[in-house]
Amino acid sequence: MSTKKIRVLVVDDSPTMASTLTALLTEEPRIEVVGRAADGNRAVQLARLLRPDVITMDLLLPGLDGPAAIGHIMSQAPARILVVSAVAEQRGVDLGFQAMSAGALELIGKPNVTNADELRKWGRELAHSVCLMAEVPVISRRPRAALPLPMPTGARVDVFGLVASTGGPPALAEVLSKLPKDLPVPVLIAQHITVGFTQGMVRWLSQVCSLNVTMARDGEQLAPGRVYFPLDGHDLLVDSAGLARLQRSQGGPCPNGDVLLHSLAAAYGRRCGGGVLTGMGEDGARGLLAIRTAGGVTFAQDEASSVVYGMPRAALELKATDGGVPLSAVADLILQSCQRPTFRPGRPPDGGLR
Repeated sequence: MSTKKIRVLVVDDSPTMASTLTALLTEEPRIEVVGRAADGNRAVQLARLLRPDVITMDLLLPGLDGPAAIGHIMSQAPARILVVSAVAEQRGVDLGFQAMSAGALELIGKPNVTNADELRKWGRELAHSVCLMAEVPVISRRPRAALPLPMPTGARVDVFGLVASTGGPPALAEVLSKLPKDLPVPVLIAQHITVGFTQGMVRWLSQVCSLNVTMARDGEQLAPGRVYFPLDGHDLLVDSAGLARLQRSQGGPCPNGDVLLHSLAAAYGRRCGGGVLTGMGEDGARGLLAIRTAGGVTFAQDEASSVVYGMPRAALELKATDGGVPLSAVADLILQSCQRPTFRPGRPPDGGLR
């Protein structure tokens, strides 16, 4: 068993916060804080000099702000970067999603606690995230040659669900930005995310795509050309009438991708599609299998374009889909799935909801 410690660089312009983060992280015996930086330029310098395994990055920094510093780091000394930002500040939340586009892996809200026990609990969660991120390969990705797009089979879909975790926000931005404003189906998304960041993600995605990106309301009728996210701390699903439903998370990944995809399979049968994008763990695999069993369209992101190949791999191993799809081809696959004729020659047209 390896005893090599995880080397962490802490970046925060507040000396108090930097000291707090250092103390909390070093309570985990696997972690060693090898440096601290109080501005973006110094963060880039120390990343080059120290080559840390993981960087915790504040965003509202003097000199280079967080996203700019991350861009320089990822081009000069690539590292796994966790954004640690105050969710109470809208500018910080918005910068968080710019940071993810620049290469950050995860967003974590700064502690908003009033006693030492709560602060230690937050610190243990942060240290756990750092340890998980340290296992993610740091890969310089090169453009891939275009691959033939798998042709969907079965009925035209009436709704599409996507599940994502680590690396998901920029992946979703790429997919949604390629879909037209008049997309004839709604898209429902379960993106694992820290409480406090969902509204900022919705706002950010609204700026990068022409679709109507919105927070779902319990009981509303799903509309084509809209992208739905659940409220913080809730799972998103559909009922037998095809209405959006929100339920409090019962633990585990939040929002839960399996809950979303299972509900689509139950409500729409072969008239739904689902995809599992980059992320750690296995969420979405069983729900995707339910869609495939019902005759719907399924896919998983391929390894080469995934930041983390955990969830897509789990879907493939469960045989919830046939093969990996490059991120660059996902939007085309969704379009082909929802724009084909509603029935094939010699077969009666399929109805809507079951």
